[in-house]
Amino acid sequence: MLPSELTRMIKVRPLPAEPVVIEATEGERAALAKRFSLGAVKSLRAEVALEPKARAIRASGRLRAQVMQPCAISGEDFPVTIDEPIDLRFVEENQRPAQDDAAIEIELAADDCDEIAYSGDMFDLGEAVAQTLGLAIDPYAEGPNADAARAAAGILPEGEQRGPLADLLAGLKKD
Repeated sequence: MLPSELTRMIKVRPLPAEPVVIEATEGERAALAKRFSLGAVKSLRAEVALEPKARAIRASGRLRAQVMQPCAISGEDFPVTIDEPIDLRFVEENQRPAQDDAAIEIELAADDCDEIAYSGDMFDLGEAVAQTLGLAIDPYAEGPNADAARAAAGILPEGEQRGPLADLLAGLKKD
């Protein structure tokens, strides 16, 4: 496994009493931009409260970031604000179900948090924040010049058609 671009190791015992604040450095932001194919990560800040639970550690908080993302249509970078809740459970590897138990079907509610396994006496909260950023990025986001790029490529707005067949079909439509 490759090292994370945003490593922040947290000791399991004792857990920090105050929320953990993670602010990415310039180098970390550049590495995250490369990892997630972004033009830039201008800022990244997460504030996460850690709470011991039965056989797990609950991590809840908020991720805020400013990124430059390529438009899915034009490819031009445009600014995007990310404001995403964080709701995770860090579960010690030996507390997770055995492989035989993994075949059991489990239904999750929409508000169930994600589980991240760890081993030893520390877990990487920074990598969890990085993964949260990656999941918050909309791969189909369109920038302000998307319509102009469509028009330049000859792609018509939805429902609009051009050409001989379209003209023939339009003539057949009843008013």
